[in-house]
Amino acid sequence: MTTPTDHVLLDVTDGIATITLNRPDRRNAMSPEMVERLGELLAQTEADPAVRVLVITGAGRAFCSGGDVQQFDADGGEGGGATEVDPAAVAEQLRHQEMTVGRIHAFAKPVVAALPGAAAGAGLGFALAADLRIGTPKTVVATAFARIALSGDFGVAWLLERLVGPATARELMFLGPRLDGPACLDLGLLNRLVPEEELEVRTRELAEQLAAGSAGTLASIKRNLLEAPGQTLAESMAAEVPRHKACGLTADHVEAARAFVEKRPPVFTR
Repeated sequence: MTTPTDHVLLDVTDGIATITLNRPDRRNAMSPEMVERLGELLAQTEADPAVRVLVITGAGRAFCSGGDVQQFDADGGEGGGATEVDPAAVAEQLRHQEMTVGRIHAFAKPVVAALPGAAAGAGLGFALAADLRIGTPKTVVATAFARIALSGDFGVAWLLERLVGPATARELMFLGPRLDGPACLDLGLLNRLVPEEELEVRTRELAEQLAAGSAGTLASIKRNLLEAPGQTLAESMAAEVPRHKACGLTADHVEAARAFVEKRPPVFTR
């Protein structure tokens, strides 16, 4: 059994920060302590210049099963038996969502989510907010909200609509089917599908490949991608050119061009 102080773990090695959701006895269901600590560690790793890539995963056989439904039942529902929506509770949940899903989505460095098993409900939001997702045939994804008579939170509807399109997002939200790893890969919810026993090593390989890139360049690429959906083509091009030109002034660009000519891997400093 875990205690609230270790509901989220952090390891930083060779420029790769790995955040592990750590309630394996509850399939890494969210607790208030987990959400707070996750938010703290996300802010810490984003600000740490030694961190070039972030990996988020779950301990045991799950990624994150979302809200703790056992606790909902014990409390008389998510609202704790109240009959009216509490504005303070709304504000607190918005803060939790912004410090977790919001920060993952806008994180200034590449984020990889490694899914050893279930990503459901609000926990699915953590995975969908990442830049890349890697799973196994035992990965299971489900929105799960409608099944427990909740409409959904932690950005799942918004993220799904952008990843799989409006028609499929509606099916996943209304009907909540359980999608296995191959089905997730087909829909684009996973970028890579690997054997269960290779998830950790293949995730590490992917993270190392990203960590070897130019951090400044990858940050600019991510900013282009984040801004593009809300822009016209003309607006997107106007925003991307200054970043492109700024990258062209860096030592990393000079090194990459020289390495290309010399047919060797570049060594980046930024």
